[in-house]
Amino acid sequence: MDNSIFQAYEDEIQSLEEEIKLLAEKYEDSQQESTFFSEEEILMSIKSFQKEFEGESKGHESPSDLKAQLESLEADLSFLMKFTGIQFTSHSKKTVEKTRNKTVQKHRLSGDCHSMSFQLEFQLLEMKNKENVSAVITDLSVVMDSGEDSDMSKFVSSIEEHGNLLTFFRSLSSYAEWFEHRRCTFLHFK
Repeated sequence: MDNSIFQAYEDEIQSLEEEIKLLAEKYEDSQQESTFFSEEEILMSIKSFQKEFEGESKGHESPSDLKAQLESLEADLSFLMKFTGIQFTSHSKKTVEKTRNKTVQKHRLSGDCHSMSFQLEFQLLEMKNKENVSAVITDLSVVMDSGEDSDMSKFVSSIEEHGNLLTFFRSLSSYAEWFEHRRCTFLHFK
């Protein structure tokens, strides 16, 4: 047989092995998340969920109300995407640590803002007190195709240092919009 055929089979085998490894990791993550709770906690959670569901179902008179609410939320989301230019293309969440008062989750986001793509990776630390819940972003990492723009690189470094996602999204929206305008203008004169 030809070496190229063997190479194709080897590539396919390697691809399948990587897929199996990823699926095994996802399975372990889901098993790990479910082992954080005792049977009593799971039963209490199910009972509270059922009570909430019964309360919500009494508040909604019919499925048409739910459909109208869903359509309203979709319209709001569409408006926000048009207004900001930010569209998320993927999101993944992995629980790293969970205790009674503390939860640490690792998030990965990717998306586009006008013509600029971005990827975010951060950990969200949630601390629960008797009265409230506080959340802190740690280990923020931002990857963008900013090219040779040193101002953007400085901005990204500052955002990563302070962990301020709101500032990042506000600034990204403005910067990407004007970046697109500049690009179109320069293309016009070329």
